[in-house]
Amino acid sequence: MAKNKSEKTCFKTSIGGQALIEGILMRGVDKQSKVCRKPDGELAFEVEELSHTKQKYPILGWPFIRGIFMLISSMSNGMKAITWSAEFMPEEQQEQPSRFDLWLEKKLGSEKAEKAIMAFAMVIGILLAVGLFFLLPAFLFELLPDSIGLVGRCLLEGIIRIIIFLLYLWFATSMKEIKRLFAYHGAEHKSIFCYEKQLPLTVENVRMQSRFHPRCGTSFLVVVMIISIFVISIMTWVLSLFPAIAALPSAVSALIRMCCKILLLPIIVGITYEINRWVGKSDSAIAAVIAWPGKKIQHITTKEPDDSMIEVAIEALKLVIPDEKGSDEW
Repeated sequence: MAKNKSEKTCFKTSIGGQALIEGILMRGVDKQSKVCRKPDGELAFEVEELSHTKQKYPILGWPFIRGIFMLISSMSNGMKAITWSAEFMPEEQQEQPSRFDLWLEKKLGSEKAEKAIMAFAMVIGILLAVGLFFLLPAFLFELLPDSIGLVGRCLLEGIIRIIIFLLYLWFATSMKEIKRLFAYHGAEHKSIFCYEKQLPLTVENVRMQSRFHPRCGTSFLVVVMIISIFVISIMTWVLSLFPAIAALPSAVSALIRMCCKILLLPIIVGITYEINRWVGKSDSAIAAVIAWPGKKIQHITTKEPDDSMIEVAIEALKLVIPDEKGSDEW
C-alpha cells in the first residue's frame, strides 16, 4: 500500500498532541505546552517541564509495560489540560460547581479538591469506557448461540465492539463543541506533518498537509479493538479446556469469562502500544495495512481546521521543539 505523497516526511517525531477546548496540548521530549484561544482572540499558553518517571523507575520503560504507563500518563495529563482550557471559556458557558465539588473544596482545599475531582473523573471515564467497549460486548457474547461456534462468537463480539465504538464517534460528531474539538485535532496533525517535512511552520504550509496521521491516538484505539479479538479468542479457548468451568452454572461461568476479559486489558494495551510504536517507525507495506483502519476512522475524529486553529497548533508545537535537533526523532 503506497503512502500518500502528502504524508511523506523527512523524519518522524515523537512529539504528539491532543485537542483541548479551543486549544491544543503538545507533548515533546522534555516539556509540554498548552495553548488556548481566549474569547477575546488572544492566546493563553503554559509550558511545563516533564518529569522523567521512567528514569526513576526503569521498569516503566520496558516493552509491553511502557504502553500501560503511557496510557495512564496521557489520560492524566489530558484531563488536566482540558480542565485548564475550560477556565478560558465565557462564564455563561462554564459549568457551575456541584454541591459535591463545593463540599470537597471546603474539606480539602481548592488544590487538593481539584486533584481529587480529576482523579475521580478519570476513574469514572475508565469505568465507562470499559463498560461500554468491553463489558457490553462481553455480555452480548453470552447471548450468542453456541451453534455458531467459539470462533464465530468471538469474532462477532469483536465486530460488536467495533460497531459500538463507531456509533459512539458518530454520535459525538453531532455535537457542535465536539466538531470544533475534532478540527483542533486536525490542526495538530497538520502541524506535526509540516514539522516532520522540515518546512517553515506557517499557516500556509500547515494548511496543505494531511490531517490523517499514522501515530494518532485514534489508530491506537482501533488496533486495541482488533488485538482484543485475538487475545480474547485465545483466552476463551483456554477457558473452554477446563471442564470444571464448563460444569459451573452458566451465570457463574459467564462472570468468570467477563472478569478474565477485564484482566486482559493491560495485556491488550501493552501489545497494542508496541505494534503502534513499530507502525510509527516503519514504512513497510505491512505497517501501512495496520495503519489504514485508524487513518480511515480519522475521517470522523479529525476535521479540517480554520486558520485560527492552525495558528494555535503552530504556537503549541514551537514551544516543545527541542533545542538539540533530532533528539525528538521517533
